[in-house]
Amino acid sequence: MSKAVVELSHPISDGMLTYPGLPGPRVTPHIARDRSALVDMTYEIARVDTVGNTGTYIDAPFHYHADGADIAELPLERLFNVPILMIRAAGVRAVGPDVLGDPARLWGKAVLVHTGWSTRWGSSAYRGPGHPFLVGEVADALVAANVALVGIDSLDIDDTSLPTRPCHHALLGAGIPIIEQMTNLDAVPDTGARLVALPAPVRGMGSFPLRAVAWTDHSVFG
Repeated sequence: MSKAVVELSHPISDGMLTYPGLPGPRVTPHIARDRSALVDMTYEIARVDTVGNTGTYIDAPFHYHADGADIAELPLERLFNVPILMIRAAGVRAVGPDVLGDPARLWGKAVLVHTGWSTRWGSSAYRGPGHPFLVGEVADALVAANVALVGIDSLDIDDTSLPTRPCHHALLGAGIPIIEQMTNLDAVPDTGARLVALPAPVRGMGSFPLRAVAWTDHSVFG
């Protein structure tokens, strides 16, 4: 049976800026091809210097809670082959609990919130004020529904103009990972798709870039 796969992560490139106040990644050669020493072939080994909040990234509980799981300790059942439930909130800045619907449909799902903000990716408007976010009551409802993880295609799941971060505190405090700065959520069906979202298992980090994809039978994507 044929499968369709949708890329949900932005590519990472040298010097790109995404999150305000944080440095962009540096992608540089460690061993360049013209300095490789094999006979009749060349190779390249690159190095990346980056903060955890780069590109499309995942937050582990350790990001906000010192005794929480770090990136390497995230349970794979929350990251691999998880059924997706899409929440459509394009054009809404403060996404409230009314968009969630029946709590029973959320149970155990990877809840992904499509706001459309990713169309601004790479521009100063993406990093500027006014990005969509979830209000704290949404996070409380998602915790009560025992969701597997929560993702959003906006700069941040919380309102960065405020000093509090209620969604981060509630979700990460309940052991629920958060994926921010996703893309292509408009191409994922409301139900029927599944998520794979795997970061490198780096110990001692609370956030880290990842490759996230949605997949399902081709017929579901239409």
